[in-house]
Amino acid sequence: MTPKIMIILGSGSDIAIAEKSMDILEKLEIPYSLKIASAHRTPNLIREIVKQGTDAGIEVFIGIAGLAAHLPGAIAAYTPRPVIGVPVDVKTGGIDALQSIVQMPYPSPIATVGIDRGDNAAILAAQFIALHDEEIRQRIINLRKEYAAKVKKSNEDIIQKIDKKFIQNDFLRIKDLEISKPKIEDDICTKNRDAEVVVIVGRQTDMATAKKVTVILDRLKISHDTKVVCPIRSNRKFTNYVKCMKNAKIFIGISSNSSQVTGGIVGLTDRPVIGVPCTNENGDDYMLTTVSMPPGVPVATVGINNGKNAAVLAGEILSISNPEIVGLLDKLKDKKINL
Repeated sequence: MTPKIMIILGSGSDIAIAEKSMDILEKLEIPYSLKIASAHRTPNLIREIVKQGTDAGIEVFIGIAGLAAHLPGAIAAYTPRPVIGVPVDVKTGGIDALQSIVQMPYPSPIATVGIDRGDNAAILAAQFIALHDEEIRQRIINLRKEYAAKVKKSNEDIIQKIDKKFIQNDFLRIKDLEISKPKIEDDICTKNRDAEVVVIVGRQTDMATAKKVTVILDRLKISHDTKVVCPIRSNRKFTNYVKCMKNAKIFIGISSNSSQVTGGIVGLTDRPVIGVPCTNENGDDYMLTTVSMPPGVPVATVGINNGKNAAVLAGEILSISNPEIVGLLDKLKDKKINL
């Protein structure tokens, strides 16, 4: 059986993070391969396993590395397939590895997840594959339900056991609470409901980054729709828009000021979400609040303000089942190099 996913470790010491990925892939019943190869110590080995793996049918690569963490970038150099990067906490809390992986130059994106989040990397890889495999999609949906059930159950396991004089444990007890589903309102929906990629912008000031996304999507001939809407200031409109775009394959969230857009999207869809953190008017960036997602809800984060890389990543994901996009990506990358 040809594996769909290849996990590559920069060092055998990263195996504990790989175990998190493997546990998820075993649960989702997705065949995978596991290798150890260093971007610096065995560059030729990286080249061969990535090129031969791609030719054999690997659909997604996961690179797990700490310190300088050049491994995911080295993988991306030899494949048109999407590469997911997992930074490992070896020194400086893993921030060194995170910065190295996420801040890739255009047009070589790495779908970066949080530090040590091998589990989220596996879920993200599964989401990519699920775009053309409905069985895997249903398993992801069921897995997300398990994560949700665990949160609700913690109210009984933790909260109900607290014995304090003034705490009212039975007030709005979670296990008895009826959760209503939001109503979709057509007046908020867009006419372009069949767009493959949906770009959601949190603030009007972030539209410059969004335009970088749409320019590249147009070059790749990928249909898209864009809307400026904030989940905090316009929650009803935000929820309705995401729900309306049920035919979308990928969502791209663009935001500054705590990056609530990407977090809002992942709570409403099982489709992959790409996050583009932006700088605000004070020069502050929101990369950490975009990438550091809890287990079960990954965001494929690209570099700060790097809307172009978000679009290229979307193209790489869609190209798994659409070879025509691979050719367009090759032309795009060759043109950039020739410049």
